[in-house]
Amino acid sequence: MLPRLRPPAQPCKRIPKRADYDRATTHAILDAGLVCHIGFAIEGRPFVIPTAYGRSGDVLYLHGSPASRMLRNLQHGISVCVTVTLLDGLVMARSAFHHSMNYRSVVLFGQATVVEGEAEKRSALRAFTEHVVPGRWAEVRPPSDAELAGTLVLALPIAEASAKVRTGPPVDDPEDYALPVWAGVVPLAMLPRSPVSDPRLVDNVAVSSSVLRYLNGDRDRPPTERSSNP
Repeated sequence: MLPRLRPPAQPCKRIPKRADYDRATTHAILDAGLVCHIGFAIEGRPFVIPTAYGRSGDVLYLHGSPASRMLRNLQHGISVCVTVTLLDGLVMARSAFHHSMNYRSVVLFGQATVVEGEAEKRSALRAFTEHVVPGRWAEVRPPSDAELAGTLVLALPIAEASAKVRTGPPVDDPEDYALPVWAGVVPLAMLPRSPVSDPRLVDNVAVSSSVLRYLNGDRDRPPTERSSNP
């Protein structure tokens, strides 16, 4: 069993029964998401920036251009808050007040550090690629030395974090259950559509196997990828 995460300095106070400090739950939510939002402050001015990410073990990786204002500031160890939210359904209650949403979310606090070593940097970039479409890294050209040098990679430990999850039907006031109003859940999901080939694709190139697996709902890395070294 994985050790539990350290609760944030300000633990969940709003409906605390939905909070979860289980490491596996947090990892699963991070792995299911594609975009995180990073909150930080520069000279007292708050910013929240959406960006892609990748996870490897207990580390969340961020990357981008060295010219990025966000990354330039984060590399100096300022405090950051990272959130990932997955929306699973609209909860339709019998009263306007009790409408809600089913969701899975993670809030992560910490300070990022620069990934300096070439091996870890390449491993982090692989984590990004595999996070989006598992198996894709083995199909494409790896980053060149110039591309590697032109990319700033930051590592944020997944240590001080919490997950929060809501599932199930609406919870109405007892007297409202007799109302002739439909109530329930409208499930939501982000689903891939048919791929559109690049017009400059060379002849006789089929859709990659990683993309086909993704279209079929398989987001697990293939066995050959899971067993290989980064």
